[in-house]
Amino acid sequence: MLELEHRFRVVDVHARLNPDDMSAVRGRAISPDKLEREMHQAGVVRSVVFPSSADDRSYLQANNAVARLSVERPFVAFARINGPRTPGESAGARLRNLTASRDDSHTSPEDVEQYAYDDRFYGFKINPGTDGLPDEDVLDELDDVGLPVLVHGGESCPPEVVADELLDRSFPVILAHFGGHPLDRGLMDEAIDLLGEYDGYYLDTSFVRYREQLERALLEHPDRVMFGSGAPSAHPNVGVMEILTLDVSEDKMRRAFSKNAVRVVDALAPESER
Repeated sequence: MLELEHRFRVVDVHARLNPDDMSAVRGRAISPDKLEREMHQAGVVRSVVFPSSADDRSYLQANNAVARLSVERPFVAFARINGPRTPGESAGARLRNLTASRDDSHTSPEDVEQYAYDDRFYGFKINPGTDGLPDEDVLDELDDVGLPVLVHGGESCPPEVVADELLDRSFPVILAHFGGHPLDRGLMDEAIDLLGEYDGYYLDTSFVRYREQLERALLEHPDRVMFGSGAPSAHPNVGVMEILTLDVSEDKMRRAFSKNAVRVVDALAPESER
């Protein structure tokens, strides 16, 4: 694929990374070197990366592998975490959560503290629909450390659930996919509406293919939108072009491509500013 030519500094807050010897559990497997090449082709200078979902739901080994593979690459490692609680307010979810308790496969407050003060990790990734929601003790520890949390948003964990569970917390929340994976415009609109109600809450553009929602968010809340490619399931060129072809000002593009993310994830800033 041809390299994109544009005049923006682009950072990516949403990319999945797997070691060469670990196949992706879901989606497309890709080597770290190939992911780096694809980012270069798209003009992406730094990327937040995290592991794929794991069958045993314990992410210690996968997180450490992602951190190791980020060394001397333009990658910023986020630790993937999990929990025993089921997202949502359905009768089944409420019943399961009454008896839910953390076991050895779930992230503990001590794990969060260790990740936060390990200079290899700069934030956390949660996919509540796949991995469950952390319990209150873990959320309290996330409050204490204050690092950003990237949350998979969509049908399995809609924006209203994210708001109820996370948006009153003090740590920054980046809601992936405009809260509407897979391509649910109604949920995306709900996620945009919530931007007016909560501070420290942001949206990433990964797998958002609708101009209406992208332009609306950038016009109404230009400081709350961050570029996410969704690589390797999508080539980062695709996500960059989605932003470049919007009918918004260059200043709003510049905010989405870099300025907003740098305010929340320090490691994405140019080296001279870190």
